[in-house]
Amino acid sequence: MKFFKTPRFFKWIFPKRLWGFSMNENVVYLTFDDGPTEELTTWILDLLKEKEVKATFFCVGANAKKFPALMKRTINDGHAIGNHTMYHDKGTKISKKEYLESVHEARKLIDSDLFRPPYGRLPMTHAKVIAKEFQIVMWSWLSYDYDITIPIERILEKSSLINKGDVLVLHDNKKTVNRTKELLPALIDSLKERGFTFSTISV
Repeated sequence: MKFFKTPRFFKWIFPKRLWGFSMNENVVYLTFDDGPTEELTTWILDLLKEKEVKATFFCVGANAKKFPALMKRTINDGHAIGNHTMYHDKGTKISKKEYLESVHEARKLIDSDLFRPPYGRLPMTHAKVIAKEFQIVMWSWLSYDYDITIPIERILEKSSLINKGDVLVLHDNKKTVNRTKELLPALIDSLKERGFTFSTISV
C-alpha cells in the first residue's frame, strides 16, 4: 500500500522528528532529495524562480562536492539546504560509526542544521546522536515521483490530501528527470490555485 500522506502513528513513535508544521496560514513546504544533479536541479531552480516558489533541498555530499556552482545558486536563489549524508547511505545497511562519519563529512560541504535520512531509514541509535546536532526532517506527503508504476495523474489526484503545514517530498536525481518535469509544474499550479504559498524549512 502506498501512503501518500504519512500515517499519524509515525509521528507518535518519533515525535522529535519534524513531520510537518501546525499553522493557520496556507503554507506548504516543498522539499527535494538526492541532488544536486546537472540533469534536473538546474531545471527545477529555473522553474521555481519562474513560479516565485521557495523550497528546501536535501543534498547528498558527494553531489554537493561535484556541483558547487549548483549549491551556490540554490542558496543565492533564496532556497534552504539540508544534509542527506555523503553518499545517500541507508541507515539500516551500515554501522552507526560509518553513518555518522558520512553525515559529518557531508556537513563540511552542506552548511545546514537540517538533516533528512535517505530512504527515511534511521535507527534510533543513530538518531539519538544526530538529533543533538541537527533537526531531523521527515515529511507528511510523499510524491512517489520515483515510482514508475504510479501515473503522474494519480500523484496529482493524491495532492488533494495536502494540507497547510505539510512537508512535501520530490526528488532531483537522475532517475526522476522526466517524471519530475511533468509533475512539478502541475503540482505547483494546483497548490497555488488552492491558495497555498511556499516556504523554506528553518530551525
